[in-house]
This record gives sequence, structure tokens and C-alpha cells, in this order.
Amino acid sequence: MSNFKEETKILSSDGLRRVIERLTHQVLEKNSAPGGVVLIGIQTRGVYLAKRIQKIIKEIEAIEVPLGILDITFYRDDLTTIGPKPVVKETQIEFDLNGKTVVLVDDVLFTGRTIRAALDEIMDFGRPKKVELLVLVDRGHRELPIRADFVGKNIPTSCRELIEVKLEEVDGRDEVMIVEK
Repeated sequence: MSNFKEETKILSSDGLRRVIERLTHQVLEKNSAPGGVVLIGIQTRGVYLAKRIQKIIKEIEAIEVPLGILDITFYRDDLTTIGPKPVVKETQIEFDLNGKTVVLVDDVLFTGRTIRAALDEIMDFGRPKKVELLVLVDRGHRELPIRADFVGKNIPTSCRELIEVKLEEVDGRDEVMIVEK
């Protein structure tokens, strides 16, 4: 059996930048009062996507939208199956969510289970006016009735394929790939 993985580049660095800019404009168009919006990025790559969106909003609207960080590890429904010592990162939400529009940011939407866990955790911090979901890639294969409000790219995949999002802040480069297992 070969260790060779077939890869197909879906987004280059420039393409990724354009998609993030488009998504940011869509968020601003849907939320005419960005002062009532907060961004929450899901660890790990969702956080860096949210930071990029926050920066673009500041450039366009001259306001700093609050940004939170969410680690859903303890809210997962498969916590007992991922091993005895799961890697736990930080959750940091240092602002009031009550009455706010939360834009939840993640890199890839797959089964919907990560988003379900994120919603459960968000509700422990308050009662937002509404929660909108922004994802860079929607790859299908939903197991729960969850859909994104803002989607960078719809990339239908087979179950033998993975979507790999690489971000400069974590991986040293920006790109999105389909990788066959």
C-alpha cells in the first residue's frame, strides 16, 4: 500500500484572500450595524480566519469588532473516542454575547458536529440575538441539520477525500487542497 496522497489545489493564496474579502463583505451587507456583531473563531484555523475578517472590517468600517476564541473539545459528542488525553486549547470570550449577532467562523463544514458543539458552548456565555455561521469550505456529508449563512466555497467531496486548509499563521502558507486518503 502506497503512502502517496493525491492532492488537488482548490484555492491559492490569492484565491483564499479574495474569498475571505468576499465573505467579509457579505457579513457587512447582511449586518447593517456592524457595531452589534461579534466574531468567534473555532480553534484552530477558524480563529485565524476570524482575525483576518476582523482586520478587513476595521479597514472598511473603521471599527474593531470584538473577537472571541472557542475551543469545543469538552463539548464534543465523541470525546470518549478521541483518546485519553485530548488536546485542549483556550476558549477566550471576554465580552457580553447577550443581544449580539455572533458570527461563528470555522474553516471546513463537514458533518455539523463541531458546529453543534460550538453552539452549545456559546450558549454557556450568554444569549445572543442570533448566531450566523461563516465557513471557508462546505464539503457536504452533513449528519445534523446545520447549514452555513456564509460559504466561501462549496466543494462536494467523497468520503475518501479530505479538505486541508493551510493558513500562513499556522502552516506557513495559504492554500486549500482536496487530499485523497
